[in-house]
Amino acid sequence: MYIEQLYTSCLSEAAYFIESDGEVAIIDPLRDTDKYITMAEERNAKIKYIFETHFHADFVSGHIDLARKTGATIIYGPNAKTDFEKYTAKENEDFQLGKLTIKALHTPGHTLESTCYLLMDEDRKPSALFTGDTLFVGDVGRPDLFSGNLTKEELAAYMYDSLNKLKELPDYVKVYPAHGPGSSCGKNLGPNTHSTIGEEKSNNYAMQEQSKEDFIKAVTQGLNTPPVYFAINASINQKGYSSLDELKTEGLKPLSITEFKKEINDGAIILDTRSAKIFTEGFIPGSISIGLEGRFAEWAGALLPFHANIVLVSDEGKEEETLVRLARVGFDKIHGYLKGGYEAWKNAGEEIDLIIDIEADELKMDLNYDPKMVVVDVRKELEFEAGHVKTALNIPLHTLTDISIISNFEESDNLYVHCAGGYRSVIAASLLKRQGYHNLRNVLGGYDQIKLVPDMPLVASKEVLN
Repeated sequence: MYIEQLYTSCLSEAAYFIESDGEVAIIDPLRDTDKYITMAEERNAKIKYIFETHFHADFVSGHIDLARKTGATIIYGPNAKTDFEKYTAKENEDFQLGKLTIKALHTPGHTLESTCYLLMDEDRKPSALFTGDTLFVGDVGRPDLFSGNLTKEELAAYMYDSLNKLKELPDYVKVYPAHGPGSSCGKNLGPNTHSTIGEEKSNNYAMQEQSKEDFIKAVTQGLNTPPVYFAINASINQKGYSSLDELKTEGLKPLSITEFKKEINDGAIILDTRSAKIFTEGFIPGSISIGLEGRFAEWAGALLPFHANIVLVSDEGKEEETLVRLARVGFDKIHGYLKGGYEAWKNAGEEIDLIIDIEADELKMDLNYDPKMVVVDVRKELEFEAGHVKTALNIPLHTLTDISIISNFEESDNLYVHCAGGYRSVIAASLLKRQGYHNLRNVLGGYDQIKLVPDMPLVASKEVLN
């Protein structure tokens, strides 16, 4: 028996490779499938099954491309209706993988088709449970994402029964979820990416003994609005998509400056994926900055329109990585990249723009004398409530594409933008620049540095609560 968790940090996503006697099962693969094929070849094995735990909302799965390339069977649990060929597992149905057995356990709650897969050894002793978004470390999948006509309370009631089914498994059974900390598929996932049934029964609030009514209340309270791209990704996973190889053919075309300008004139969005620190020093006017060094795919999905064409400005050699990470969350209208990148544009004498960076202590000094100063804190609401600059306006980054939210700024306002560490604030500054707000500063190091400045006027969490 061989099991490997393949974890992708920027999406907080875990896929799984299981092999026995030359047969392989892949669980919840990403869209870029070559690594699974390579792993199978290295083990002199053949991919037999592709198990999907549910219709994922936060990424586009690689099930269709992987099945096309390997001939493996795509398997979903009960209630999964798709526009492509797949096998629908019945409750408690067994699938033989070499000397191992994988049993389908239908566990609706996160979604109606959600299914866990129980791995049993050659003696049919339970070994590991691949839980998808049904059970996380310290949390459970939120019941408000892709529910059809059901309310979140109705789905939570299903989840209560599903978790009771999982509690019957031996405590030693390993728990391998589809996500780890940072994922928006739950409320507050724990710091680890695997666990055991026993540990979850002891530590997970949703696995405690409680009435169904109390459980429903616990899992439905405190849910933030899900990212807008979640519904799009879930639909893509259900209906199908173009192959990643086709997207690469179109999206990895080097564009001359003339060709690049034509794409812009035709309405394409400029996405600059260079690091935030480099972007502020100079960029093509109108560019949106989302650096590859952060949670790139998530922010792209949350901020960029899926219907628009996109052209890329990347560091040399990073074009394919950029495209693949965009494809993971469903972007399929990449129309090429600027040949030679930003340097080619600048060296050709084309118009450029920049963002002024300031240190946190400069923010404090300017607070004392600039009556037109507006401190824009783009962190999440809970981060803001935990502590912020006394006069700051909280506009979470994911809301900055809503023109009505930022239209109240005056033309004469001086905007000082910050986040926690500096990544999100540059994205925000690029969005504000794109909307015509040019009197702005980016605070280097964000709130992590701001709170260290002596005598900075701050509001602490205790004051917020009072």
